[in-house]
Amino acid sequence: MPELRTILIANRGEIACRIMRTAKAMGYRTAAVYSEADADALHVRYADAAACIGPADARASYLNASAIVAAARYLGADAIHPGYGFLSENSARACNEVGLLFIGPSPEAIAAMGNKAAAKRLMRNAGVPCLPGYQGGEQTDAALAREAERLGFPVMVKAAAGGGGRGMRLVTTRQELAAALAAARAEAASASGSGELILERAMADARHVEIQVLADTHGASIHLGERDCSVQRRHQKVLEEAPSPAVDADLRARMGATALAAARAIGYTNAGTVELLVGDDGTFYFLEMNTRLQVEHPVTEMLTGIDLVEQQIRIAAGERLGLSQEDVRFAGHAIEARLYAEAPHTNFLPQSGKLAAWRQPTGAGIRVDHGLAPSQLVSPSYDPLLAKIIAHGATREEARRRLRHALARTVALGIATNRALLIDCLDHPEFACGKTTTRFMSRHFAAVAAPTLDDTALSVAAALWFEASARAYGHHSARAASRAVDWPLILDAGAEPTPCTVSVLAPGCYGVTAKETTQRIQIEGFAGSEDPAQFRFRIDGSQGWGHAVFAGDTLYLALGARDFAVRETLYAQRASASSRSVDSELRSPINGKVVFVLASEGQPVDKGQRLVTVEAMKMQHEITAPRNGTIRRIVVKPGDQVAAQQLLVELS
Repeated sequence: MPELRTILIANRGEIACRIMRTAKAMGYRTAAVYSEADADALHVRYADAAACIGPADARASYLNASAIVAAARYLGADAIHPGYGFLSENSARACNEVGLLFIGPSPEAIAAMGNKAAAKRLMRNAGVPCLPGYQGGEQTDAALAREAERLGFPVMVKAAAGGGGRGMRLVTTRQELAAALAAARAEAASASGSGELILERAMADARHVEIQVLADTHGASIHLGERDCSVQRRHQKVLEEAPSPAVDADLRARMGATALAAARAIGYTNAGTVELLVGDDGTFYFLEMNTRLQVEHPVTEMLTGIDLVEQQIRIAAGERLGLSQEDVRFAGHAIEARLYAEAPHTNFLPQSGKLAAWRQPTGAGIRVDHGLAPSQLVSPSYDPLLAKIIAHGATREEARRRLRHALARTVALGIATNRALLIDCLDHPEFACGKTTTRFMSRHFAAVAAPTLDDTALSVAAALWFEASARAYGHHSARAASRAVDWPLILDAGAEPTPCTVSVLAPGCYGVTAKETTQRIQIEGFAGSEDPAQFRFRIDGSQGWGHAVFAGDTLYLALGARDFAVRETLYAQRASASSRSVDSELRSPINGKVVFVLASEGQPVDKGQRLVTVEAMKMQHEITAPRNGTIRRIVVKPGDQVAAQQLLVELS
């Protein structure tokens, strides 16, 4: 085997940075690839060398195996690490064919687990317990409906290829099945190129538990315990922890043995994860095997002290594992939170735009994996995951407290995120006592309220607006000296606009009157702070701190556990905007690409009928008719890039 000197990471964002960190520590040179949209990304700057491989569309860049292999040769790389698995078994085979070391399993192992239907058949033959389901080749709606009736509702519809929750739908009644099949098939085809579907009997109130395995090329294999990934939305993980609160030593040993049997059945080598559904009685069933590094791998690393990327590199280089099952020790508890660019109050719609401020938390037991920098553009072309905040503690409760405190000190402003929701999940009694199942989010957070300005946030926002406006017009000192009063504002955080007035009481000190209440507020920056967005405030003697940044006509404000996007507006402007017939104009809720236009001009449509599908961040979003009517005008076509609030369809 040729000497390994340079490792190219065929991925982007936080995972590319994380792999580079270990590779550099091991003494390897690192190389990055990037799309045109990622030219200024952190992973590009962190690498020792980098090459552009194409436009923003992942299929033309990060999924383009020939471009990545060419970049590896150009940059002098000896090996390719696929990160979370942008590359498929064909890419692994392409690496091997040109003499590049692929840091992952063999192409044959990837292929064996790459299709869920084939994987289930393999696992059954190996004696691994699987849920009742259908993995047949007949893919008509009629055949799938017949099999769903045989299994009994509820059933889970899943894409046979791909992962990450794409092409997955829970169907509770037969009336929902046809629409779920169409949506899952379209999303699956877009994400992985295959519209093949499988069915599984849905397991209510189960836990999603996965086992981390390592196997070398000399026949040795071990497992590193389990991760509990039950807190999910849209079948995508939100919080992960290790160990699982529901798993004891006996169940861990049984699941570990099953996971290793699954790995041996396909001759697996390197790092992989066997995902299972676990019932409250300790029964468990195989879901799939991820033939790659998982997003949630840091909790295993913090629990065991074993660097999984280091093990991946050593195994790929032909080294022996050097660890026995008895060598694996678990210390304490670790919990990971995924910070997503999404708006939970709009059904978790992904968000894109410029990150105006970023500050990661620090502290005992805290780890942050990210690829972010202030002013970085969050592209609609990729997954909405921004960063992972991980906390380790001697006990689960200590890890939970540390993670909550870390999230309260995390600053990600300029686009909507799920930061507040993560804190709410950690605070929920069901999570605090370790009783979560896969229904946790749908049961407790199916509807998330939009951020609203409470009295404190309103006073802080009003004072900051006044300061910014006064400075902009050169009136700050004059206003303070003259004690000008009753400076009017109408502040809007996306709910109901709130009128208020600001009075100057002293330099840097204001009186804010709103809702028939006046509060005295003082705003000051932190002297010598390296973060210009950070400030301290005092309201009627109580002190707090926050972060604020202006971008365009919007004030982005972080106060403790809550983020706000605040604008100054006028009632007349709002009335004018609301005078448009909102049920006649269908606008895109996100920045994205039009995938389907399912109607034509002049066509009568019914309320709820799907008209346009827009794709962003690997997810498809259906725009439906808000009422019965007739299509007056369609202003987009498949393939068009659209901005948030851009007009798509007009109804007469």
